[in-house]
Amino acid sequence: MKKALIFQGGWDGHEPKLTSKRFAGLLEQEGFNVTVSDTLECLDNLDDLMALDLMVSCWTMGQIEGKYTQNVAKAVGAGVGLAGCHGGMCDSFRWDVEWQFITGGQWVSHPGGDGVEYTVNISSSSNPITEGLSDFPVKSEHYYLHIDPAVEILATTRFPAVTYYHVSNKPVDMPVVWTKTWGNGRVFYTSLGHHDDVFDNSPNAQIIMKRGMLWAAAGKKFAIDNGLTVDRFFNTAQMY
Repeated sequence: MKKALIFQGGWDGHEPKLTSKRFAGLLEQEGFNVTVSDTLECLDNLDDLMALDLMVSCWTMGQIEGKYTQNVAKAVGAGVGLAGCHGGMCDSFRWDVEWQFITGGQWVSHPGGDGVEYTVNISSSSNPITEGLSDFPVKSEHYYLHIDPAVEILATTRFPAVTYYHVSNKPVDMPVVWTKTWGNGRVFYTSLGHHDDVFDNSPNAQIIMKRGMLWAAAGKKFAIDNGLTVDRFFNTAQMY
């Protein structure tokens, strides 16, 4: 049975307990054994993390010990998947640049606050995460992020949607959904999910989140089946 760890906490405004419950249910439907942790101490034991198939981050605006970040980096590098949404993954630990490197982006603003109406534009219809889906409307926070140029963008949204300082620049297509790799591991992110009900109000958002988690979790088996080792990324077997 595949194993997943969800760590929830930080700012309550993002409803981490509700989103964690939703994500746990989606994974359990697919046969996962899911553990939900209310503390980051679940990241303390590297051997425990290495035994997972997937980690899901539902933690916003917190502080993380350097050891925990390095354990996540090593576990994902070895093939364990990492997935998350909205501020629960890309505004988790604002002062930890290694976390931002792993996840592929960092929130910087949401002009207009909550309740902005915008469109999510599907960029890739061939990727299994977005296959068969069409553009869809969302009413929520409109996330502006700083993005790792190495990510594979699966969906975007057009800025500006509301008047703010950034309107003096040209319009930009901001990534909403992306994937990237970290060593042998797969990383998935969607900026949707300010409140739990976004996934009810925009059903495609939940489809994308579920598919993204499953995609990330499949990376470990792929690495094992193809004989991929972590030390191929380094001059020596020592990662740090």
